[in-house]
Amino acid sequence: MSGIPHDHYEPKSGGEKWLARRLPVVGLLYDTLMIPTPKNLNWMWIWGIVLTFCLALQIITGIVLVMHYTPHVDLAFSSVEHIMRNVNGGYMLRYLHANGASLFFVAVYAHIFRGLYYGSYKAPREITWIIGMLIYLLMMATGFMGYVLPWGQMSFWGATVITGLFGAIPFVGESLQTFLLGGPAVDNATLNRFFSLHYLLPFVIAGLVIVHIWAFHTTGNNNPTGVEVRRGSKEEAQKDTLPFWPYFVIKDLFALAVILAVFFAIVGFMPNYLGHPDNYIEANPLATPAHIVPEWYFLPFYAILRAFTSDVWVVMFASWITGGIIDAKFFGVLAMFGAIAVMALVPWLDTSSVRSGRYRPMFKWWFALLVIDFFALMWLGAMPAEEPYATFSLIASAYWFAYFLVILPLLGVIEKPLPQPASIEEDFDAHYAPKAGGTKTIVKPAE
Repeated sequence: MSGIPHDHYEPKSGGEKWLARRLPVVGLLYDTLMIPTPKNLNWMWIWGIVLTFCLALQIITGIVLVMHYTPHVDLAFSSVEHIMRNVNGGYMLRYLHANGASLFFVAVYAHIFRGLYYGSYKAPREITWIIGMLIYLLMMATGFMGYVLPWGQMSFWGATVITGLFGAIPFVGESLQTFLLGGPAVDNATLNRFFSLHYLLPFVIAGLVIVHIWAFHTTGNNNPTGVEVRRGSKEEAQKDTLPFWPYFVIKDLFALAVILAVFFAIVGFMPNYLGHPDNYIEANPLATPAHIVPEWYFLPFYAILRAFTSDVWVVMFASWITGGIIDAKFFGVLAMFGAIAVMALVPWLDTSSVRSGRYRPMFKWWFALLVIDFFALMWLGAMPAEEPYATFSLIASAYWFAYFLVILPLLGVIEKPLPQPASIEEDFDAHYAPKAGGTKTIVKPAE
């Protein structure tokens, strides 16, 4: 488990010893629950339990919905209506599943940006970060395929647009697109492929989540200071940590209860708020919607995809240097996937020796701009592909790449960081230690 010195499970009764010799599952659960956790974790460390809840919710509701869904172009839309109108509790299951996807992405974006701010990707946690980004990519694929299943107008045309992107890949694009679609266009074979993968990928995600948890239990948890837990002896480690149970479990459950109160309010009172009205119209290949948009959680990368048109100088240069192999469409595809790739490569792009953004005064401003940039891209992705939105999308896309490829490497060289605490205990005492006179004053943690 973790390299931090701590007490491990010791079976006491005869039954426990018998089981431990054959299947040490109790010891594994004990070491997981009692793992030493940095005691200065703030409220940004609650998204793990929200993500775990979302994954379980999506799998359970998905399994039940599949019992009533028919993956056929002539029957898919009506089967969804059957679920909504005739299946006992079917409307609630569908709304939990649809809005659960949104909560999943809210939590994963908060989780990713927390990692980017506090340097959770830095050594020795690079593998943990890469596995997390793989989970995110699979989430995006699963979410996209799930959006196609209701077979509404936005489902059909969204699938047509996104799968069409693969056709832009030189030499193999057309064959790859045909393989994905199962034919020359979005049709029944496409729906069956997407249905099969949408059902399978959550279990792959669950397996990667186990590896993700295993990875950070091996390296230990990061914390707001970025200072590592002292590992010289168990006594020193105990000054920096607390057992995950009960302290952080109770904190996580409280946060989950608050978030679920908001979630169930949305599911109960405004379940279609984040959906598109055109998806309540059955798919019609002969009627194109006025404005094709993906789900909100894809919008930032959709904006990057559309930003690089044929009149952008970098696209013209790439087309000229490659003899026309990289055209605007293919460049947009490269930019969209590249925007995710630079996040995955951030452990090697960030040259600073300081892990946490709390002690990096220049970094804070650039990171704040990145967060604003992300929300700007999300808004721009929902806007029509016309001026002034096209120019704004290009500027926002340029900043996204500049942050990871230029700003982060330069900051590690030119930035002068603030003094860091010598230990997690020192940071914790600075915020929570009793003041003179014996009165304990609770101070809100910085950041």
